[in-house]
Amino acid sequence: MEFAVLLALLLVLGAVVAVIVLRRRGDGREATSDLDAEADANRWVVRLGGGLAGIDVRAQAGADDTAAGALADAAERLRTARARLAAARTPDQYAAVVRTASEGLRHVGEARRALGLDPAAEGERRDARGEQSAAQVERKELLYGLDASY
Repeated sequence: MEFAVLLALLLVLGAVVAVIVLRRRGDGREATSDLDAEADANRWVVRLGGGLAGIDVRAQAGADDTAAGALADAAERLRTARARLAAARTPDQYAAVVRTASEGLRHVGEARRALGLDPAAEGERRDARGEQSAAQVERKELLYGLDASY
């Protein structure tokens, strides 16, 4: 009986050591989990949808061909990103969704410039690294009725 308990303890200890060694052997980067990748991709798709929704209908009505084309391209990227997001299951597929949504955001910026609007809408100004401050993100989430406590 004592031998079986000792053997079980040694097996558990060996498994713990193996897990620790395998984790330390990595390249120092932790792989993005599927849930993290999905959440990031979803954030980009929502951001693109918000960018399209934020352009005033009166401005769209007076759009020239450049702005209309950019808006159409952005809307197409939004449809594509949504479809890819629904089908995505791996971090690489989610990365493709992010690339598609960021292309759409570039088209939104082009449309805003062509319409004479500020390419970075009010409340979406970026810092030196191109990121929004936490206060700006929280303010936007509160404006849209999203829970900022996650």
